[in-house]
Amino acid sequence: MATTFLKAEWRKLAIANYEVDKDLLNSYLPYKTELDLWNNTCYVSLIGFMFLNTQTLGFKIPFHINFEEVNLRFYVRYKSNGEWKRGVVFIQEIVPRPALAFIANTIYYENYRTLPMKHSWIVENNLLKVDYQWKKGAWHSLKIVAGTKLEDIREGSEEEFITEHYWGYTKVSSTKTSEYQVEHPRWQVYNTVDYNVDVDFANIYNPEFAYLKTEKPKSVFLAEGSAVVVKKGITI
Repeated sequence: MATTFLKAEWRKLAIANYEVDKDLLNSYLPYKTELDLWNNTCYVSLIGFMFLNTQTLGFKIPFHINFEEVNLRFYVRYKSNGEWKRGVVFIQEIVPRPALAFIANTIYYENYRTLPMKHSWIVENNLLKVDYQWKKGAWHSLKIVAGTKLEDIREGSEEEFITEHYWGYTKVSSTKTSEYQVEHPRWQVYNTVDYNVDVDFANIYNPEFAYLKTEKPKSVFLAEGSAVVVKKGITI
């Protein structure tokens, strides 16, 4: 059984989902994985959220306990012992502390980078306003306005597909993949009222994602999140 690498809470996950051409992701696809589609749709998701009460290998590291993260990810599956594991691949993950990026890049071969970040959570007039911002040149932002009542995620829904992936896969080389497991209960979501995505995707990510700057997301939702456990990874 894999040992626990990290325990934390992931809270107030602002999630904007874009439909993309499958060919756009071929160069990012880890060895032995294949794209996981929902209703024949290939998604990438821009996600902003908070890490809270973070413990790494059982220790709380000062100044690295509560912090923002924003990532761009897509969805894959990997067949192991005749069964499919559904997971995610991160194109890039942004955090505000360099030590976080160093650990994740070294241990999990992820593509973390460090940028100035900030966030706000405001409850006003029965609305929850969540805002994540990060700076590269200008400030970029992902904002959602939602109701304050939590709802269960419906079975067979798009929200279920986006949130119910419990494995992480990283392309180490053309013949190696890093795999790790993430454990958390089924999440609940808030009813989205409004949103705004102000991101220069070419500046933050790669030129092939530039068109997303003016692309309307296929969906946007806000998940409450939960406590999570990240297991130590293995190499495939």
